[in-house]
Amino acid sequence: MRPGLPAFLLALTAVLAVVDGLWLARGPAALDVAGYFRLCLLSALLLGAARVYTTLRPDPRLAAMLFGTGFLCLFSLEASILNYLLLPHTGPRIDELLAASDRALGFDWPAVMRFMARHRLLNGAALLVYSSMLPQVALLTIALGRTEPPSVYRFVAALSLSALVCIAVWAFAPSFGAFSVYPAPPQMPLALDSAYARELVRLLHDGPGLISPRDARGLIGFPSYHAVLALLVICFAWRIRFLRWPCLLLNLAVLAATPVQGGHHLADVLGAIPVTAATLFGIARLAGAEKYEKLPALVNKAPTFGATVLTSASFRADAGQKPKPTPSAIKSKLSGVS
Repeated sequence: MRPGLPAFLLALTAVLAVVDGLWLARGPAALDVAGYFRLCLLSALLLGAARVYTTLRPDPRLAAMLFGTGFLCLFSLEASILNYLLLPHTGPRIDELLAASDRALGFDWPAVMRFMARHRLLNGAALLVYSSMLPQVALLTIALGRTEPPSVYRFVAALSLSALVCIAVWAFAPSFGAFSVYPAPPQMPLALDSAYARELVRLLHDGPGLISPRDARGLIGFPSYHAVLALLVICFAWRIRFLRWPCLLLNLAVLAATPVQGGHHLADVLGAIPVTAATLFGIARLAGAEKYEKLPALVNKAPTFGATVLTSASFRADAGQKPKPTPSAIKSKLSGVS
């Protein structure tokens, strides 16, 4: 893989580190330095190993897998800190508006939850597929590394850029999901419940306090980043024949389970579609810029041809000046003929 996209991703983590550090220095939020240091050290080891397998012991597949894992670990820490720091500076909450839009579309979240509570096997399957998202990302990183290493860099770039888009939208108009609007759903196994929603609302009101990786929560309701992940996995797994249809079916189930197990509005899931489309467009432009940077070098290396005198008094076309065509013997005789 050319250094362009990896360098861009490392620069992105550097910018986020500076922004988080300057913001924390201003207070009033505090950081669990010891907890984050251990995770940052793990990321540094993975990225360092990726560098070794890029330069000293070239192995593009292993380098891509190590880089992708290390980058995602580091980026997720920095983006989570940024998300928490934005809590006291967000716009007005829009959960009531999103709930109203769901009702206008004919989606009744409390009724859906009551239906799932009556069908325990279906709800258990929803919990299972919803919880599969992060393992899917990890496994797809490995699969892309083994089959098409350059795609790993595009995949993790898509994950990071889409996360920043979701954070930006959420900061402008925060939301925490349908379970922060409606009464507690019936007793049923859930990945996220109403107590989780109440804690998110409290954080918005009181601020983050101590930011620690042990207590990190997903704060974003609209657009659903979980749904964005599912869509991106579908798109990038499509490159691998044996993963294509299993990933499509599994992640369609993830999208269906997100309002139930993630407590999301239907609008949160629908909002993931334009975010994913914009992200894929941006990644295509980045990949296109990398290719364009190589074109001048290819043009400059294009050979031209000239003449070299050989010992046999013959001529040979060679790199250098283009040979002049030999004048035709009959051209002068025919030049006056029209």
